[in-house]
Amino acid sequence: MAGKRNHPFAWMAGNQALVIGLGILLVIVLIAVFAPWISPYDPYVQDLDHRTIPPAWYEGGSWAHPLGTDQLGRDYLSRLFFGARISLLIGISVALISGFIGTLMGLMAGYFGGRTDMVVSFLVTTRLSMPVILVALATVAIVGGSLPVVILVLGLLKWDRFAVVMRSTTQLVCSQEYIAAARAAGASTPRILMAEVLPNVMPQLIVIATLEAASAILLEAALSFLGLGVQPPLPSWGLMISEAKAYMFFSFWLIAIPGSALALLIFAINLAGDGLHQALTPQGRG
Repeated sequence: MAGKRNHPFAWMAGNQALVIGLGILLVIVLIAVFAPWISPYDPYVQDLDHRTIPPAWYEGGSWAHPLGTDQLGRDYLSRLFFGARISLLIGISVALISGFIGTLMGLMAGYFGGRTDMVVSFLVTTRLSMPVILVALATVAIVGGSLPVVILVLGLLKWDRFAVVMRSTTQLVCSQEYIAAARAAGASTPRILMAEVLPNVMPQLIVIATLEAASAILLEAALSFLGLGVQPPLPSWGLMISEAKAYMFFSFWLIAIPGSALALLIFAINLAGDGLHQALTPQGRG
């Protein structure tokens, strides 16, 4: 019994949401990492003689292209595998950029209070008054759509939730006795923030990061669907849906396959985030 309690993964026991979510995410991450080796074709090569071939289980399909081909004859399975790279890259990059900005602002506001808190609260209120999708659409339309632009724009727009949660959590942590003891011992402000405050707000930070990563992936798909996100020939799942909308009544799998993959990825991230909330926070464990 003691061995089970001391097992490094014992904290995951009974947390089905976390196990299922991380399991699906692990599969998608492995597909994205090994896409160049497991993809049967080059996702960028066109074959106009084999356009809109249906998946293998449909009449007229072939196991040479298990998920069929798109309107330009490109292998859909290969593009799906490489599309996982784009979605994961956007989700992780946006979460890191917005997380750094929002966490820094939240820590400063929660720790120092006073005018710093007022400035951060004003910035958060200003940011919340601007709809993310509209600002992203306008910015990308002016600057031009590309993968780096989409990542940067979303990263600079998605920090508000990090700031709000980190501010309130930092205020709670700073009211504890060990923070007062660290101040009395002469610890510097950077040391208190990095060694005492940040480790104790990390569970909330991880949960928010999963939610924002899923939101960023959906926003990129929306921008790409409108033609203002990732540009061809990159195999973004949102772009694949956009390119297939003209064929939705004739070759519906062109939309159904990337749409299902996108839904599965968002489901896995949200499930893992919910499981992490249950595992890492006292409220969730309760």
